[in-house]
Amino acid sequence: MAQIRELKKRMVAVRTIQRITKTMQMIATAKFTAALSRAKATRPYTDRIRGLVGEVATAAGDDFSHPLMSAPVIPAKRELVLVITSDRGLCGAYNGNVLRKGNQVVKALKAAGKEVHLETAGKKAVAFFRFAKVDIAERHTFGDKPQFAQVEALAKRLMADFSAGKFDAVHIVYMRFVSNARQVPEAMQLLPLAAPAASGGAGASSNYEFSPSGAAILSDLLPKSVVVSLFQAFNDAAVSEHVMRMVSMKAATDNAAGLVRTIRRNYNRARQARITTELTEIVAGAAALE
Repeated sequence: MAQIRELKKRMVAVRTIQRITKTMQMIATAKFTAALSRAKATRPYTDRIRGLVGEVATAAGDDFSHPLMSAPVIPAKRELVLVITSDRGLCGAYNGNVLRKGNQVVKALKAAGKEVHLETAGKKAVAFFRFAKVDIAERHTFGDKPQFAQVEALAKRLMADFSAGKFDAVHIVYMRFVSNARQVPEAMQLLPLAAPAASGGAGASSNYEFSPSGAAILSDLLPKSVVVSLFQAFNDAAVSEHVMRMVSMKAATDNAAGLVRTIRRNYNRARQARITTELTEIVAGAAALE
């Protein structure tokens, strides 16, 4: 009798967990749809401004230089690493993969004799690096919906620090969204910018007349390119977080359903065994009275 009660209580508990994970899956699905819409909306602008940088670079000529495209004249032997994670868990291997990648970047820079200035976005990164006894210089919180104004302010500060020679390079570690079934942890060098290549070949400069000059336009486009690249990284990270939480909660719901079936089968067997035992006792008692 005690075993039957225990199985029944466990079945009720697992069903409750199943309802919770199902609800979390539905919430994650809604957030993923909204985040994917935002990421898709910003992707064409990001790709176009990068392409425009390449086209204008042809007109600017090979002699064009910009503070954002070259490391400081006097190396600071110090590089900044920004690791983007989530504020909450229950999203599968999302945080684990990003933090593993970020830890690899930090160790590689230290092995190369560089001082690492670590900044984080998300509570999970703070907890991880605190446990690893790695000092965190700055902590940022952007939530599920990164706002462009907040990211722009961060990008401007990073560009100002880099231009002032505080850092030799700026790296961003985040989860790049490829598709619903594939998300890749990536370490992107935000600064210095790689020399842009012309997308139209050698004759690209003959298709446009620039006013002001190509160099002046490129000087305005390069900071914008840094801002939109950082904003796209935050949007990709948000989409990846929600899709991995959606998949994780669906797997948890399916596992709970399978566990309920197993417990119900064991419960029915225990109940049938109890009924059989009672019937045997009744028949044995009736036979003893004859």
